[in-house]
Amino acid sequence: MQAIAAAPAVPAIVTPALLTPQSVQAQSPPPRPPGPLATGKRDAVADPVSHFFTAPRFAALHKLCHLLMPPMNGNPGALEAAVPQFLDFLVGQSPTDRQQLYKSGLDLLNSRSATQFGKPFASLDATQADTIIRPLFVLVPWQFDLPKEPGARFMAAAHDDIRVATRNSREWTQAAIAAGRRPVGAQLYFFPVDPVYPPAPPAPVYKG
Repeated sequence: MQAIAAAPAVPAIVTPALLTPQSVQAQSPPPRPPGPLATGKRDAVADPVSHFFTAPRFAALHKLCHLLMPPMNGNPGALEAAVPQFLDFLVGQSPTDRQQLYKSGLDLLNSRSATQFGKPFASLDATQADTIIRPLFVLVPWQFDLPKEPGARFMAAAHDDIRVATRNSREWTQAAIAAGRRPVGAQLYFFPVDPVYPPAPPAPVYKG
């Protein structure tokens, strides 16, 4: 059994005497067509895939982004700026208390939606969704700290994150430039892809 399992991993051994110009030409791969390869944006060819949030939580986040930051006045909305994917990465790399805040908050949206309408939050229309999220908004002027109540605390944090991420996206910057406006944030936008960080340089060693 071990010999059979290992057989596909062992390449065939061909002696030089068996190689002829005809056989080499027959085994050569077909030539690559000229010109650059066709490429496309990641989300244009497949549905976005979450990495940190479960599917029900990511669907609720997707719906919440659309409701809180839709396209307005020629600017892209949160979905056009790929904010759900960005927050999926950001929260996944955040401290545990921030992760738990989002998990509990998105679960709360789905739970209340199931209780009131018998379906998940992502399936609600705008009027139904408003009845779920409006009681969670606590607007206190000149209040910099997040509310103490968990649901209101999540909504305040999510609303701020969605707004900031949308306004600092590449899509928002490009829309501002196209409209002749000055970009917000000096074009310090994020990319909705997982970054690859280079390894940190070694620490200097001081010899006495």
